[in-house]
Amino acid sequence: MKNRILVVEDGRTFRSLLVERFTQQGWDVVSCKTIAQANDVLSRENEFVCAVLGYCLPDGPNGEVIDLFLEKDQKVIILTSKFDQAIRDQFIDKGVVDYILKKSMKSVLYIIPVINRLIHNKNHLALVVDDSKLACQHVSNLLENQYIKTIQASNGKEALEKLELYTNISLIIVDYRMPEMDGVTLVQEIRETHDKSSVAIIGISGFEDYHITAQFLKAGANDFLRKPFNHEEFYCRIHQVLDMNEATSNLYKLANEDDLTGLWNRRYLFEQSKVNPNVEQQCLAMIDIDFFKEVNDTYGHDAGDFVLKKVADILTTHFAHSVIARVGGEEFCILHCGEYQHFVKQLDLMRTFIAQEEIIFGVQKIKIAVSIGATDIHGTLEEQIKSADRRLYVAKKCGRNVTIDS
Repeated sequence: MKNRILVVEDGRTFRSLLVERFTQQGWDVVSCKTIAQANDVLSRENEFVCAVLGYCLPDGPNGEVIDLFLEKDQKVIILTSKFDQAIRDQFIDKGVVDYILKKSMKSVLYIIPVINRLIHNKNHLALVVDDSKLACQHVSNLLENQYIKTIQASNGKEALEKLELYTNISLIIVDYRMPEMDGVTLVQEIRETHDKSSVAIIGISGFEDYHITAQFLKAGANDFLRKPFNHEEFYCRIHQVLDMNEATSNLYKLANEDDLTGLWNRRYLFEQSKVNPNVEQQCLAMIDIDFFKEVNDTYGHDAGDFVLKKVADILTTHFAHSVIARVGGEEFCILHCGEYQHFVKQLDLMRTFIAQEEIIFGVQKIKIAVSIGATDIHGTLEEQIKSADRRLYVAKKCGRNVTIDS
């Protein structure tokens, strides 16, 4: 389902530009030019990521449209041609997402990343750590106003328990002075197991001791914010650390994921072997799609790509807790920790499933099979791959669509 954006702007040129640029982003855009029209839209639907609102409209010259949208719990970005500090503070305090000056058409270039940030925020879970329930709830409200889901902890010990329980936490806001464990010590504990690119941490404190900033940063915090802070600065800091972490994550994926199938690539596979080089009961399988060239020659390379993605999905379904990599054109590798005979049994069940599956590509029905070589020899990853490759070769010589495990 596409993200929907509502634009309320009476300037025809600027409204048209917003609709055009937002549509180019792949968003569904609804536009209108008066409060009456906007109210009519909201009476019929309210599932918008946000509303981009002109401050001065024909039937509301003093920002009346903003209150309308805030009352209906919509995320609001204000567009205005003049800067007024008092008005800005008033609406920022009410929970407006951002306040953008309409100086030129280039203003649109600023709005797009703001909306993208809101969309991406839905993927984040924040842990707010503060012994003050009031302060904890205040920070949580600010985050949730930007679509960031939150959980809370009242001290460092509880925070570590929550971090272990909720493995998808990507942001932590931590106060300095707390019982059980202070914020700096908590950051040090977290950094023992979570690096800056996996979990962003922002330290906060109301103390006047400026050494606290350095203590937080040296302990491993991504940023620091002194209380009391204004909402705009808070959001800027949050957006900055999340932007950096997402950029780092994207670079990591580019370096370690196969672009076509979404599986890990050969580079990641060998890096994983260095993490736990002496894991007991490590098994490995090499899997090759039989006669894959005939698929490309008969149905075309688009169909071949579709088959590769389908096989990748099947591998992921059958071995959800294993490391699966695409290591060649139609060759895959599964690195598995567990009892070998059970692993071989699962491989053969998967092989049978693939042979029976009918892959639908357009009007074409494509049948494929795979050959598998498996091993549980003790040795390096290179040695295991060579062993599995030899058994895969035997599987091919035996007529294909078989699993050779010894």
